[in-house]
Amino acid sequence: MRPAKSIDPFADFGPVILTALGGIIGCSAYFFVSAEPGPVVFLVPAVTGLVLGLLVHFSPVGRKRWLRLTAMLAILLVAAAAFMWRAQDHTRAHHGATVYRGGGEAVLVEGWLEAVDRSGSGRQRLLIRVSNGALAASSSGVVRVRVLGDPAGLVAGDAVALRAVLSPPRPAAVPGSYDFAFHAGFSNIVATGYGISPATAGPSVDGDRLARGIARIRASLSSHIRDRMAPRPGGLAAALLTGDRAHIAPRDVEALRRAGLGHVLAISGMHMALLAGGVFFAVRLCLSAITPWARRHDPALPAAFVALIFAAGYLVLSGSTIPTQRAFIMTVSVLGAVILRRRALSMHTLALAVIAVLVMQPQAIVTPGFQMSFSAAAALVAVARVWQQSRGHGASRGVFGQLRLFIGGLGTTSLVAGTATAGFAAFHFHRIATFGLAGNLLVMPIFSLLVMPAGVLGLVLIPVGLDALPFRVMEAGLVVMLDLAGRVADWPGAQRTVVAAPGAVLALFSAGFILLLLLRGAFRGAGGAVMAIALAAWMLLPQPDLFISETGLVLARNGDEAWVVSDRRRSRFAARVFLEARGVGGAPPQRWQARCDGSGCSARLGELTVTRLTRLDDWATDCARSDIIVSDARMPTWIIAQCRAEVFDPDRLARTGSQVIQTGGHRIMSVRSARPAGVRRLWSTG
Repeated sequence: MRPAKSIDPFADFGPVILTALGGIIGCSAYFFVSAEPGPVVFLVPAVTGLVLGLLVHFSPVGRKRWLRLTAMLAILLVAAAAFMWRAQDHTRAHHGATVYRGGGEAVLVEGWLEAVDRSGSGRQRLLIRVSNGALAASSSGVVRVRVLGDPAGLVAGDAVALRAVLSPPRPAAVPGSYDFAFHAGFSNIVATGYGISPATAGPSVDGDRLARGIARIRASLSSHIRDRMAPRPGGLAAALLTGDRAHIAPRDVEALRRAGLGHVLAISGMHMALLAGGVFFAVRLCLSAITPWARRHDPALPAAFVALIFAAGYLVLSGSTIPTQRAFIMTVSVLGAVILRRRALSMHTLALAVIAVLVMQPQAIVTPGFQMSFSAAAALVAVARVWQQSRGHGASRGVFGQLRLFIGGLGTTSLVAGTATAGFAAFHFHRIATFGLAGNLLVMPIFSLLVMPAGVLGLVLIPVGLDALPFRVMEAGLVVMLDLAGRVADWPGAQRTVVAAPGAVLALFSAGFILLLLLRGAFRGAGGAVMAIALAAWMLLPQPDLFISETGLVLARNGDEAWVVSDRRRSRFAARVFLEARGVGGAPPQRWQARCDGSGCSARLGELTVTRLTRLDDWATDCARSDIIVSDARMPTWIIAQCRAEVFDPDRLARTGSQVIQTGGHRIMSVRSARPAGVRRLWSTG
C-alpha cells in the first residue's frame, strides 16, 4: 500500500507571493506606526533578511523544510523593509507641498478645471489645477484645490477663475475615521473650501495641454452620452464610461448601495475586466474565424494586445483615478500573462499586480478599494482552482449545460466575491447590504451582458456617428438595472449597520484571510481560526460611550442605550460619522436633559457628570461636581491642575482634535484623540 503523499502547506509561497506579502506588511507598518521611522527601522529587517539569506545559501543540504522557512522569512524581511522605505519616499514626495494656511478670507483661485463632481450632500464640487498665484508658487509640482461652487457653464479643461474661502484639507473628524488630509496630499490637493461667487473664465493657461485636452474629451463624451439618454440612465452611463459622477441621482446612488451594488458606481477592476475581457474574446473569436491564419498563429496574442490598447484608452477616458489605475495594473498583469503564455488567473499574477500597485501607490494599502478588490480577486482565483480540480469532464456539454454553467458561475462569483469583501466593507463603511447576493444575481447579468458591451460598442462607434443604437440598448439595460436595484433596496432590512473596529482587528482579519487562501490542506484551518478570533474581538471589544467634537459638541450614550447631544446644530457631520461608526442610524439623537445656569449646562450621562461651560465664573464648583468639563472658554493651566474633572478646552481640542471616550466603573477608562499628542507624521496637519 502506497503511503499517503504529505501536503506541503507552503507550496504557494513562492518568491513573488512572498514579495507581495512583504510589501503588504511593509506598507501597512509604515502607515500604522505613530512616529516617522528612521533609517534604523529600514536597515534592521533588511540586514537581518540578507544575513538569513546568506545562511540559507551557504548551509549544507539537510533540513530542507527549515532552510525553506528561513529563506521565506528572509524574503519577507527584505521586501518589508524595501516597501516601508518606498512608502516613506512616496509620502514625502506628495506631502512635501506646502498646505494652504490662510485665515478664512476669500482668495482668487486661477487655473483650469480638471473635474466637476458632487459632494455627499449633492452640491457641485470643482477640482481646479492651480496655475497662477501664491498657491501655485507653494510647490514645484502639481497643485490642486477642491471647492464647492457653481461652474457657471464651464467644463473640464476650461481656464477658470473663482473667489473662494479656503482652508487646509480637514483631518479625521472622528478618531479612526476617514482622514481627508491624508488622502488629499497624495492627490496634491493643498486646500479645500467654497466659492463665494460663480466661476468665470480665467486667464489662458499655457501648460498642461495634454491633460487639458483629455479633460475636454472626457467632458464632451459625458455630455454626448447623456444627450443620448434620459437623465437617470444617462447620468449613470456617463459615470460608467467616463468616470463623470456629477449627474447621478442621489437616490439611485443610495439604492445601488443598499442593494449591494455600490461597486458598480466606481470604475474598478470589474469594469476594466468586462471591457478588456469583452474586447479580448471578441477579437479572438473574429481571428479564430479566419481558419488558415488561426491554424498558424495563436489568436490570443493579438487579442491580448488589442485588449491592452482598449484598457489603456478606458483608463484615460475614465479620469485615471487611483482605483482605475489599480484596475489597469491588474488587467496588464492578466493580459501580460496571456502574451507570455502563462496562466492568466493565478495567485502569481495577482501577486505581481499587488507589487506593482504598492510600488506606484503605497498608500493604497489602507484604502477599501485595494483591500476589497484584491480580496475578491484572490478568493475567486482560489475557488476557481478548487473548481477546476474537482469538476468532471463533459459536465458542461450542450446548450443547457452551458447555460447551467453560466448561471452557476455567476452565482458562485457573486457569493465568493461578496463573502470575501463583506468583512472589509463592514469595517470601512459600517454597514452590510443584507440582500447583496440577490441584488447581484438579478442585476449583474444585465450589467455584464448588456450594459457594458453596449456602452463600449457605443464609444467605439461615436466617431462614425453610429452610436445611437448601442446607447439605446445600454439605456434600456440601465433602466431595468435601476428598477431592480430599487426594488431590492426597498426590501425590509435591506441594510444593516455594524459597529466600527480598531485597525488592529482589521490587520488580524486580513492576516487570517491571506492564510486561509494561501495555505494548503488542513492548515487552512489556521487562517479560519485567526479570522474567527478577529471577528470575536470585533464583537466583544467595548465601545465608547462619549464623543467630544473639535468644536465642543458632546454626544453621549445615556443609560438606556439612547444617544443624546448637547447641541443639534453644532458639528453635525462629526456627530453623524461617530454614530455611523457605532452602528446607529435613523433619526438624529435628542438634545440632552441638562441643568443650566449662567455659566453653562451640566447633565448626568450614564455613570458620569458632564458639564459644558461657556464662562469660568464658578469654575471651582464645576470642577468639584463634574467628571468631564468641555469648555468654550480657554482654561488657564493653573485651573486645569486644580480641577478633578478631565478638561477639554479650545486649546486642547485644537491641538488634539475630537475625542472618543470609554467609561466604566464611574470613571474614564480611556481617551482616544483624532490627533494624539506626540504623534507627528508627514501628513499631519496643525
